[in-house]
Order: sequence, then structure tokens, then C-alpha cells
Amino acid sequence: MGTITVTNLGKAYKQYSNRWMRLREWFTPGKAKYHELKWVLQDINFTVQPGEAVGIIGINGAGKSTLLKLITGTTQPTTGSVQIEGRIAAMLELGMGFHPDFSGRQNAYMAGQLLGMTGADIDRLMPDIETFAEIGDYIDQPVRVYSSGMQMRLAFSVATAIRPDVLIVDEALSVGDAYFQHKSFERIREFRKQGTTLLIVSHDKQAIQSICDRAILLSQGRIEMQGEPEAVMDYYNALLAERENQTVRQHVSNDGKLQTISGTGEATVDEVMLLNEQDQRVEFINVGQQVKLKVVVRAVNDIPELVLGYMIKDRLGQSIFGTNTHHLKHKIKAVKKGAVVNFTFQFAANLGPGTYSVAIALHADDTHINKNYEWRDLALVFNVLNIDKENFVGVAWLPSTVEHSQ
Repeated sequence: MGTITVTNLGKAYKQYSNRWMRLREWFTPGKAKYHELKWVLQDINFTVQPGEAVGIIGINGAGKSTLLKLITGTTQPTTGSVQIEGRIAAMLELGMGFHPDFSGRQNAYMAGQLLGMTGADIDRLMPDIETFAEIGDYIDQPVRVYSSGMQMRLAFSVATAIRPDVLIVDEALSVGDAYFQHKSFERIREFRKQGTTLLIVSHDKQAIQSICDRAILLSQGRIEMQGEPEAVMDYYNALLAERENQTVRQHVSNDGKLQTISGTGEATVDEVMLLNEQDQRVEFINVGQQVKLKVVVRAVNDIPELVLGYMIKDRLGQSIFGTNTHHLKHKIKAVKKGAVVNFTFQFAANLGPGTYSVAIALHADDTHINKNYEWRDLALVFNVLNIDKENFVGVAWLPSTVEHSQ
């Protein structure tokens, strides 16, 4: 079984004021130093247990790719250590190790041997590699004529030809087409069921939340937060929207979930309610039931424009549906300090059975990115039951009819 243990890991690069300082340091006897250390990563500690899936997220430059290079041994740490148990397969930089003048088949053999496969192993696996990659006759063409997507197809097919104990994947999958991304994630999910330990870097919120047990947020070379994927992604999204005079805070809700609230505080949500057609509060509703989402908003300051949006998420935190008053052509201008505004959205809950949450956003313009008064995740949690509909699967109820002829 695969285990990854990262202890006090750090990586720094030497920075010289000019090239002559580098030469001077080389030729000066003793311990004279003419450089400063630029730390890319510092004090990184975490463990990935056998069979666990962990996602690494963070803005560009946070240190994600450097961390994976340190874990896979392609870069040496300045401080700390990494211990890995089990057979490892890694997809880091696209086409890493591929020779542009060699054919895809030749590169597959070389890459397979670097992963510890024998020539006999690759002979046996080559038909499966070709089938999964789906690059046709290009398998015998030089890699330099491949598109980035074709390189990714071949690299992933080789790296996963044998189920590894530990699979490490960087952003390389993001260059592929939607079909192959779906196909690749299905293979990753299958490996997970069989016990493979997964470490993945991705900006794809749905991928992190649907595959991973835990997420780690890197910021400026340090671990900012780690925990359940939904809570970490909510915090990450709040940081992305952070602007001057904004705050980001988290607290544990009554049901034990970690709730993220961010914004300038110029307006706030006082109450969120889900109501039935009799205007009674409900926590359990039927598939397709008509409901009302009532939100009470209070203006803390004078606001030139107020937009309210809501997002329904499934139990993994993946977005199911969202809209706001701007898109619904419902404009509210010049809200005075202290004013209370009641919003009521009506819709049919055409959702599959399960638990759902509602996120609420108060902002100006069409999104919260430019002017975020308040973004409140897990503002409301409700359950959908299938009481009187035909059986179906999924998160959406799409009533269907069927006809046939012979």
C-alpha cells in the first residue's frame, strides 16, 4: 500500500545581486556568502495514508508544482524529507522525459522503463496503452509532431498501464480534451477503489471535491489550510475574491460543517429560509416540489447597487444551479444604510434525492469578484426525498416519456 510522509519540507533557491557575486562566492575560501535565499516552500508537513486521495490547490506561484517535484525526487529539498512506500507513478510536466525525435512507441518503452517496467512488461501492455491513448497511427510518428493533448494521452496511458500504489498527477490533465479528461478520471476513480493512493494538483473544483478525501491549500509557499475538500475550496474561493477591506472568516455551523464567510461587510444576510407553498419552513422536501427561498438582507452602509445570488450545491460541494437578481433582470439601486430587503425566489426543486446546501452572495454587478459585500457558504442545508416519483438516479429530476415502434 502507498503512503506519503512529508516532514518539515522546504525549498529555497540562491539569489545573487549579479553574476559576479556568484563567482566571488565560488572562489572565496571559507564560509563567505554573497547570496540570499528565496524560499519557495517552507514548513510543509502532511501524511497521505494508504488509499487516501488528497488534492493540492493554490494560486499560480504558491509552490504546488515544486512540492510535487520534491515528493517525486526530481528536485532535492533544502530542508526536511519525503518518505514514500510503494510503487509510484507520476505525471508532472507535460511530456517530461519524452524525446521529440523518437516515436510515441519508443518513448512509451523508455517511459515505462523509468517507471520500473521491464521490456517484457511493456510488450505485454503495449496494446492496452495504444487502445487507451487513442492516438492511432501517430503512435509510430515522432513526438515532435504531437499536439499537447496527444502527448498527455500517451503519457497518462503509460503511467497508468499498471496500477501504481501511489499516483501523483499535476495539471497535465488539464490540456486534454473533455472526452479524455473524463476517461482519465474514470481510470483514477477505478484505481482508488482498488486502493491506490492519490495526490493531485488541479484548479478543477469538481475534480477535487468528487475524487479527494482531503484538500491542502498552499499560499505563499506554506500550508494555509487543510481539511474536507468543500471547506478548503470555499476558503480558497473566498481568498481569490479578497480585496481591500474584505475579511475571510470561518466557523463551525450547528451541524459540524466548517462555514466560510467573506466580504466587505457593507451588507449582510440576516436570515435564510426554505419555505413550502404554505410559507412554512421546511428542511425535507419532495422531488419536484414547488418551494420558495427567502433571504433577508440588511444594509450596513449605503449601497449604490445590491445584487443577491444563490447557488445550490450537492453533498460534495459541487455546484448544481445558481443565479442572481442581475441575471434575472431584477435591479435594486441606492439601498440606504439600515434598510432591510426581503428577497423571495420561487422554483421547482427538480433535484435527485440527497442532501444539498445553499450559498448566498451579496455583491454589485453580475458577479462577486469585483465588489463582494458578503459571500456565505452553507447558509442553508436541506434534504430532498423521492416520495411519489418513479425511481431514477442522479442529482437532477428530468421527467421523461418513452415511445417505441416495431
